[in-house]
Amino acid sequence: MVHAFIMVKTTTGSSADARDAILALEFVVDAHVVAGEYDVIVEADGDAVGDVLNTASTGIQGLEGVADTKTYVSMSA
Repeated sequence: MVHAFIMVKTTTGSSADARDAILALEFVVDAHVVAGEYDVIVEADGDAVGDVLNTASTGIQGLEGVADTKTYVSMSA
C-alpha cells in the first residue's frame, strides 16, 4: 500500500469545486480546502506508486481550476 499527500494550488475561487471533483477520483481517500501556500490537501492510497502518481498527474492536474500540484509519498505506515 502506498499513501501520499498531494498539495494542490487552484485558480482564484475554484478551491471548493476542485476539492469536490478530486474527491470523485479513484485512489483519493480525502481532500480538504486549507489556508496557506496550497489550497487543497489530498490524501491518496494505492497499491503501487504509479496509482498515486497517475492520480496526481492525470487525474488532478487535468481538472478545471487546478494550477499546480506537488506530491509527497509517505515513508511511514
